[in-house]
Amino acid sequence: MAEEDPDLKAAQPAEASTVVSTVLKMQHLRYWLIGSWALALWPVVGLPVAAAWLILTLGAGAVRSWFERRIAQTVDKEFGWKFIAVALSTGVFWAAAPALAWIADHPFGRPLAVGFVICGYVLVITQFRHTPRRAILISSPYTVVSLSMGLSLWGTPEFAAYMAALPMLWLVLAANTIHGMVQHAQIRRFQEHQAHLIEQIGAAKDKADAANKAKSAFLGVISHELRTPMNGVLGAAQLLSATRLDATQKEYVSIVRNSGDSLLALLNDILDLTKIEADKMTLDSVEIDARELIGRVGGTWTARAQEKGVDYTVEIADEVPAVILGDPNRLSQIVHNLLSNAVKFTDHGAVRLIVGAERIGDLRARLRFDIVDTGPGIAREDLERLFQPFTQVDASSTRRFGGTGLGLAISRRLGQMMGGELSVTSEVGEGSTFSLSIEAEVRAWSRVKPEEEITAEVETGAPMRVLVVEDHPVNRMIIEAWLASAGHAAVSAENGALGLEACTLQAYDLILMDVNMPVMDGLTATRELRKTAGPNQDTPVVVLSASARNEDHEAGYAAGADAYLNKPIDFRALALLLNRLAGNGREALREVA
Repeated sequence: MAEEDPDLKAAQPAEASTVVSTVLKMQHLRYWLIGSWALALWPVVGLPVAAAWLILTLGAGAVRSWFERRIAQTVDKEFGWKFIAVALSTGVFWAAAPALAWIADHPFGRPLAVGFVICGYVLVITQFRHTPRRAILISSPYTVVSLSMGLSLWGTPEFAAYMAALPMLWLVLAANTIHGMVQHAQIRRFQEHQAHLIEQIGAAKDKADAANKAKSAFLGVISHELRTPMNGVLGAAQLLSATRLDATQKEYVSIVRNSGDSLLALLNDILDLTKIEADKMTLDSVEIDARELIGRVGGTWTARAQEKGVDYTVEIADEVPAVILGDPNRLSQIVHNLLSNAVKFTDHGAVRLIVGAERIGDLRARLRFDIVDTGPGIAREDLERLFQPFTQVDASSTRRFGGTGLGLAISRRLGQMMGGELSVTSEVGEGSTFSLSIEAEVRAWSRVKPEEEITAEVETGAPMRVLVVEDHPVNRMIIEAWLASAGHAAVSAENGALGLEACTLQAYDLILMDVNMPVMDGLTATRELRKTAGPNQDTPVVVLSASARNEDHEAGYAAGADAYLNKPIDFRALALLLNRLAGNGREALREVA
């Protein structure tokens, strides 16, 4: 059995693809070379012979090009001897040119023939120098012609000189081939290293994605676990502040409430950033009274600015539409954060909230919120990293004002989700201007008469019977204490199963149902309550949960709840629910939800 050609055996599909790719790229150049060779032959062998060689060689080149394109799709299987056979056969036509020039009766014929041989070798070696066995096989027609040319000089003084020059030519070509092989080996090692790096990067990305998912799951769980005790802390502080306290005790209670609010705001920022990064943040689309929202958000900073001796103004252009469609909570969050920073970092001068609008269609407008301050300003090199999470401008600002550096990062991403952009212009010593530009659908251009303000104070009237289904004993105690202070009667249950059992014993005017509880969760208990005939089948249910996600709210409504309150519970909101419910039934709660 014949030994397999080691050069062919060593050829990998990647090498074969490289060869074919190189050859295919030279197809058009091949025809120009054939034409130049024919032009050189013409004065030496005459026009008819040169034209015949041109036609035959062009035809052979066309056949070779067709074959190369055909095997390009199956190069890993059919490259081997088929390609070499075709290249060798077409090389015979090229090698005919030096043979014709050598035997021509012209003084420049033999020098031209030597030049053709050298050019032919160079062309073959250039294409196949990283596979020397193929180069030798495909260039063999030139070897036959060059040896034949030397033998034809036998017995003449030129024979020895000619034959002595052939090794020089072949060694130069061999050096070129070796150089090409070294370069090819270096390139292949680099490609293998690059592929290894890409594989490592892919593995690192998979690990990072898994870690990010684990982080999101962890924060989802810890959200409930942190909000539940926070409900107890802030609820107890609210109840305590309503009792008779001396000045020192009131100050301590105020510290507890402010610290709890700050901790809750930090928790909300971390959760918001996590949802944005996981692409799970959703925006509401409800009607917004633009002027009311601007006045409410902007007005909250009047007292703080006055405390610092800073002038504070809110300017609303007449072009601002009356009602737009959007997410009021997220829009308020952005403006609130920008105003908070402006007032915090401005020690003298003024802070201005300027709101303008541009009509871009019958039902669309571009709103622009400019927060201008006369604070210390921001250096140009710090402007871009200002919007990176957990980044402060410098160490001194961090030590003086604190903060996590999440507010601006979240605000910019929320602005982008609204189809807008948050930018900043600032000069050191000249203050800063933060600009939020968003597009919104307009529901009403003209100003509408504001609705009558609804007080959230508990109204006196017939006491209600309220069932509190809550697994945390501190939360139950606080809710029961608040209801008792408002004149209502409260019955409590530790989980959904006990809550359903209590519903069979007597009728209630309202059920406060926690979501996450042992034995039976609140959503399951609400669904069972709506399916089971009894005195509380149609009793209004208000779901209590530490999660503020829209999808969780929708899950509560789908289970049969009538309203949703986030933890820690805002007792003003709960009072408003009770007032709406009095004499109006379940439908009234939906207006507050």
